[in-house]
Amino acid sequence: MWGDIAIAFTIAFLTAFMTTPYTIRLAKKIGAVDTPKDERRINKITMTRLGGLAVILGFVVSVIYLLTVMVIEKKIDLTQNSYNIKLLGFALGGIILSVTCFIDDVKGVPALVKLLAQTVAACIVVKCGILIDNVKIPFLNKITSEIFYKILTIGWIVGITNAINLIDGLDGLSTGITLISCVSLLIIFSLSGSPLMSIILITALAGALVGFLPFNFNPAKTFIGDTGSNFLGYCISIISILGIAKTYTAIVIIAPIIVLALPIFDTLFSIFRRIIHGHSLKAIFQPDANHLHHRMLKAGFTQKQSVLILYGITAILGIFVIIWIDSGIWKALSFAIMIILIILAGYKEFFKQRLLSDNDEENKENK
Repeated sequence: MWGDIAIAFTIAFLTAFMTTPYTIRLAKKIGAVDTPKDERRINKITMTRLGGLAVILGFVVSVIYLLTVMVIEKKIDLTQNSYNIKLLGFALGGIILSVTCFIDDVKGVPALVKLLAQTVAACIVVKCGILIDNVKIPFLNKITSEIFYKILTIGWIVGITNAINLIDGLDGLSTGITLISCVSLLIIFSLSGSPLMSIILITALAGALVGFLPFNFNPAKTFIGDTGSNFLGYCISIISILGIAKTYTAIVIIAPIIVLALPIFDTLFSIFRRIIHGHSLKAIFQPDANHLHHRMLKAGFTQKQSVLILYGITAILGIFVIIWIDSGIWKALSFAIMIILIILAGYKEFFKQRLLSDNDEENKENK
C-alpha cells in the first residue's frame, strides 16, 4: 500500500508543479485574472487565477495512472463495491462543476448558477452510489430513510464545496488548509482500515496541492481560482464519504467534520451573519469582507501570519482526531486541554511582540 501511496503523491506533485506555469500563461491569454476592485480583494496587483487547472490535472493524471496499474496487477477490483460506477459519477460531477467554475474565472457566473452546478454534481454523485448511509443519532432510533441520506449527502458535498471556496481569500489559504486536511484524513483512513480507493484518492489530492502551493503561498504568483477551490471542496467531501464506507464507528464518521471544522464554521457564521444583516435569504449570496481571514487582517495580522495561524488551527484539529482514533478520547481531550493552556500562557506576549514588530515596520516606512 505504501508504495502505491508514494506513486500517487509523486505523480500528482510533479504534474501540478510542472503545469502551473502553463496555467499562468493561459490565464493571461484568455483574461482569467483577479483585479483588486473592492475591499474584499486582498491582492494589490492583478493576479492570474487558473492555478486550479494544474491541481485538477495532477490529481486526474495520478489517479488514472495508478488505478490502471493496480487493475493490471489485480491489486484492486473496480467492480467491487461498484467503484467503477462511483468513479464515473465522481468524474461527471467534477467535469460539470469545473467547466462552470472555469467560465466563472474567465467571464464571471452568477452565484446561483454556481450553486446549481454544485447541486447537479452532487446529485450525479449520489445517483452513482456515493452515499452517507449509516448515521446514528444518540438517544434516537437508527434512521432508515433513503431520501434522508440522499439529502444529507447532497448537503454535505455542496456545503464543503462552498466552505473551501469561501475560505479562499488569502495567498495559499484554501490550498494549505485542504492539504493539511488531506494529510490528516490520510492518517485517519490508514488507522481505521478505510478502503484503499479512498487512501489513493486523498493522497493524489495532497500531492497535487503540494505541487501547486509553492506558486500560491504568499507572495503568490497565481491564484487557485474558483475552478480550483470548488474542485478541492468537491473532492475532499466525496473522498471523506468513501473513507468511512468500510467502518461506521462514530469517530470515523465525524472525523471529516472536525478536520474541516475551520471552513465549516466560517461558512455557517457567514450564512447567519449575512441573513441577520441583510434581513433576507437573498443576502446569503452577497459577498462581504467579514470572513475569518478578513477579521484577522483587521486585527493587525499580516497575510502570512494569518495564513500560518489558520494552518496551525487546522493541523491541531487533525492531530486531535488522529489521537482520538489511535489512543482514545481521554488522551485526545488531555491533548486539547494542554494546547489551550499553552496558548493562554503565551498569547499576551505573542500579541505584544507582534505589535512591536508592526511598530518597527511603520517607523522604517516613515523614515
